[in-house]
Amino acid sequence: MFSERLKTARKNKGFSQKALAAELYISQQAYAKYETGTATPNPEMLKKIADKLDTTVGYLVGEDFTLPKYDNIFPIEKKKFPLLGEIACGKPIFADEDKESYIEAGTDIKADFCLKAKGDSMINARILDGDIVFIRQQPIVDNGEIAAVIIEDEATLKRVYYYPEQGKLILTPENPKYEPLVYVNEELDQIRILGKAVAFQSVVR
Repeated sequence: MFSERLKTARKNKGFSQKALAAELYISQQAYAKYETGTATPNPEMLKKIADKLDTTVGYLVGEDFTLPKYDNIFPIEKKKFPLLGEIACGKPIFADEDKESYIEAGTDIKADFCLKAKGDSMINARILDGDIVFIRQQPIVDNGEIAAVIIEDEATLKRVYYYPEQGKLILTPENPKYEPLVYVNEELDQIRILGKAVAFQSVVR
């Protein structure tokens, strides 16, 4: 019976109902109905459950079960990215590295964390106030790439131009009303690149 097999597989993996529900992005109450037999997951959810429990759909529901396949539709796969806080699109702001919050987005985004944009200095790059910017963690970026940068304890999002032979770093906004931020020589010691901006998610407008 599906509900009994599901409960057994969950316990074998060491998941509580609450923990497994969180992995599936559903409520504990919704998941509990699967184990009591009062609700049945759809084929996409069945596949997600099987993957999380390192088993097969066939085991959970009986070996004669097969997932229906449709050429014209496909499931959207998502994962959770840590939200570190806000990053300035304008003057740098205090870097809040709280990782208690998460943003759900597509698994095709190759990022390690995300930040919430604040301000309007990157509007010509289509990054607006309130947008979520996804960052791939790396200490160096190519000239002209947009990066999250820590200046002392403050964070900003800018295009980066680094000229090691001149000992100069220029952080350039994407809004003509803001001047580039220029750092030279020993001033560079206070600057750290968090990573490269690889994607953004617009807020609902």
